[in-house]
Amino acid sequence: MCFDLDSHPPIPPIAGGALDAGPLTLDSEDGTPFRAFRAAAAEPTGAGILILPDVRGLHPYYEELAQRFAEHGVDALAIDYFGRTAGVGARGPDFDHAPHVSQTTWEGLAADIRTGVAALRSPEWTDGRAPDRIFSIGFCMGGRVSFLCATLGLGLGGVIGFYGWPAGPHRTGMPAPADLAASFDAPALAIYGGADQGITPEIRATFDQALDAAGVEHRTIVYPDAPHSFFDRKAEEFADASAAAWQETLGFIRSHPA
Repeated sequence: MCFDLDSHPPIPPIAGGALDAGPLTLDSEDGTPFRAFRAAAAEPTGAGILILPDVRGLHPYYEELAQRFAEHGVDALAIDYFGRTAGVGARGPDFDHAPHVSQTTWEGLAADIRTGVAALRSPEWTDGRAPDRIFSIGFCMGGRVSFLCATLGLGLGGVIGFYGWPAGPHRTGMPAPADLAASFDAPALAIYGGADQGITPEIRATFDQALDAAGVEHRTIVYPDAPHSFFDRKAEEFADASAAAWQETLGFIRSHPA
């Protein structure tokens, strides 16, 4: 698990930042309903973002993150991974995500991602308007998924991964982003904690070298003393790294216009 159950994004709300936000259910390409949470910007910038959670699926952390993006003018949609195995009902803090992760497939994830991006692009979803460029962002497992969004032919403006494993096998069977670097059709922003015991410098280098060889625009940022899952309001000792990572994220979106 990436964050604790009581974790929150380390992003202060914007006072008076009115927006339209709430849960919804989307139907994937195979007809499976899955949970999602949308937040529409009151003052849109033309950007939209698909938020891909960690192994818990759609958790309040990501619903709050969607609202923080919307306050900055970015229409946001956070999606769940477990519609096929856990349904769309409410889940409490005792929800056991592990058996659902083991049943998750890359084919199912890709179908849900395509559905989410289509929803972001729909004028019906945003009261008659739609973003002109879409990004993805993910955390931990979602970071890996976000990198892989660049291989789905979605015409994204960019993909962002916070401490997503970019190389090696995954328990869901999803491919490694480093192995598919030649298929990337969008710039990538990779953000890591330098003290992450799992994503080593060698793993990071493998991804960077693969993207370099494929000629993919990318930027890798490592916060030297930060651990895995540092982007957390409770992790006060890493507040500077979190603030910097948030500004890097917004800057990446702003610097890749349609």
